[in-house]
Amino acid sequence: MTASDSISWRDRYLTLIEQIVTDTLQGKIRSKNQVARRLSDNLSAGTGEIFERCLEERLSQVREQLNSQTDELKQAKANRQLRALQTIQEAWRQGQKEKQQTESIENAIAQIAAAPAQDRLLTLFGILDINQPHPLNQTQIQQLAKSLQQRAESIAEPDLAADLQQIATGLERAMDSIAALEGHLVSWMYEQSAGQLGFEGVPGQRGPWSAWAKRVSSLFPQQLFQLQALNRPATELAKAYRNDELSVWVELAVILRWLQMGLVAWFDQQPYSIQWGKRLSSSTLMVFAMLWGELSNGANQSGDSSPLARACFQPVLQIMRNFAMRADFPLYGGIFVSFSGESLRNTLEYLDEPLRQSDRTQEKGRILTLLGYSQRTVGRYEQAKAFHQEALEIARSSGDTICEIANFNHLARTCIAQQDYQAAIDHSQRALILARQTGDKVGEANALANLGYSEVLGARQQEEILSDVYERSIEDLKQSLKLSERLDDAYDRDIVRSQTQALSYNSLGIAYALLEQPQSAIEYLEKGVAAAQIVGDLYLMGLSFTYLGEAYYRLNNQDRAVCNSCLGMYLLNQISAKEWRQAAGLLSIIQGQIGEESFSQILQQNRTLFLSIIGSDGLDYLPQLIEQYRRS
Repeated sequence: MTASDSISWRDRYLTLIEQIVTDTLQGKIRSKNQVARRLSDNLSAGTGEIFERCLEERLSQVREQLNSQTDELKQAKANRQLRALQTIQEAWRQGQKEKQQTESIENAIAQIAAAPAQDRLLTLFGILDINQPHPLNQTQIQQLAKSLQQRAESIAEPDLAADLQQIATGLERAMDSIAALEGHLVSWMYEQSAGQLGFEGVPGQRGPWSAWAKRVSSLFPQQLFQLQALNRPATELAKAYRNDELSVWVELAVILRWLQMGLVAWFDQQPYSIQWGKRLSSSTLMVFAMLWGELSNGANQSGDSSPLARACFQPVLQIMRNFAMRADFPLYGGIFVSFSGESLRNTLEYLDEPLRQSDRTQEKGRILTLLGYSQRTVGRYEQAKAFHQEALEIARSSGDTICEIANFNHLARTCIAQQDYQAAIDHSQRALILARQTGDKVGEANALANLGYSEVLGARQQEEILSDVYERSIEDLKQSLKLSERLDDAYDRDIVRSQTQALSYNSLGIAYALLEQPQSAIEYLEKGVAAAQIVGDLYLMGLSFTYLGEAYYRLNNQDRAVCNSCLGMYLLNQISAKEWRQAAGLLSIIQGQIGEESFSQILQQNRTLFLSIIGSDGLDYLPQLIEQYRRS
């Protein structure tokens, strides 16, 4: 467009704006829809920016008149002109929004149609990604279904037409299911008069799943919700449906997306209990991520990753990426993600996308931090270190200092697990210096805990438990604890403080246990269990229970030794942490000392305790775990 063209369009649009204002003041235009039609009839493609500049120029002129005008009649006229111009602005913005939505839907259909047949579901899941700058809402999904239906009827290629029809049908069914669930997204919370809220509870009776199962009529989501209500994995159900129609999987995906987004939004808006709301938001994201992980595993055929399995794994990655953008993302643990093989490769490939966008690099660094922490719990130390090193580099390049400090701390903890105590001390000191320089109190508290813990273990390894080393190390651990109790400012005090306290109590308790001071160890480890329970950190809970068992064993309290060791063994085994064998080893020794009958009596006498923490299934599984340890 030439300069002369621009001038002519400017004159034309200034005239158009004036005419609409005049017609509005004369009563010839009475609604925003009339204005929208006038704009649609008179604006040319590619000239929107010129029109916007003309409109803004006229608005500025009228506002200046209002500010400088003292005559009441002229002021009143200027006010009417301003309202007319604002109506034009609203109509223009609404039109632009509708145009963008139309283009978005047209682009979505083009992407689906261009995708290979086996990747059409995967492509749709990408379109439904909650991380899009403007995620599709329910109205847009309905419009997408309608447009897909129309496109399917006009396409000559039968296979493509059938797939588009299937996707449209799935979207429409999902809208019907969501309509049935509307109003019942959180109703189950109010129907449960007592007990823990969230996704846990008595199988088949508590939590949202059974309530949702009663509301949907489609068989696949209904069966899935029923399985979840019984705490059973979705893997086998996915196998049964992996050869079903495309529409079945489309419907399920849209329903789960709506439930997930709705719950997170609702939990985040609970001002009366920020801690409870944020914890349940995090729990919601990971529950749905794990659910999609189970569906992906079940969709695999003969161990090979099928197109359906790859599509089902896409929401897992999308949820993790969304989780990483939250302020309450757990840089210091509490959430475990166990990926391997192709799932792990898919995760890393998906996370390369943020690196191509300079303003979003920290997402990958934060998720790699979580993956590294998870790898450490299952004993894959070299893989954990590789993740933390890469996360460290990303954090530096993106200026995410808090994440950088966290990865120094995680590297320290991984080196402790490898008994490389000098390297652990070095990483802890670097974390401590950086945390103090930047005022990161959480990072400082974790660094002090790691430093004190590393020094105790290092001195013990060298058989040099000298009084000055012992006193300095314990002082570092106690200082970490004091810092964790005073956490505030930008952090969520309750959640982050409990997580940091759990690590501090755990480290201090284990240090005292290693120094053969069981009574002091018990005091801190029991507090560590309580703090870890608040944030749901199964690893620290399991580790604290394990060392509590050893401390009580040193005090010849076999009953408490058995109870705590059993809890530690079960919890650590549930997340595949290798330390479960440590607890199992002590239990095997105690069982050999007191006999199986006395051992079983202790379990039954403490049945209430076990049921409150690991449930009846966990209690029944304890003997099997001990036997598994003995056979291995």
